[in-house]
Amino acid sequence: MFGKKETKETRFEILLEEQVRPLHLVKIYRDKQTGVQYMLATVGNGGGLTPLLDKDGKPVIDRDTNS
Repeated sequence: MFGKKETKETRFEILLEEQVRPLHLVKIYRDKQTGVQYMLATVGNGGGLTPLLDKDGKPVIDRDTNS
């Protein structure tokens, strides 16, 4: 409660954030534990989340999960 302040390590980091049009936003997240990348696309109040896939349909994995 007092004294040492705890900081919580976040599991996900944002690699890219791009506004495509007004109210249209795309973000790329990376799971720091697994390296798997995800795309979040939002339009107004709606949106969807999906893993990024390579040409073979396998998840895109960033092997450098220590950053």
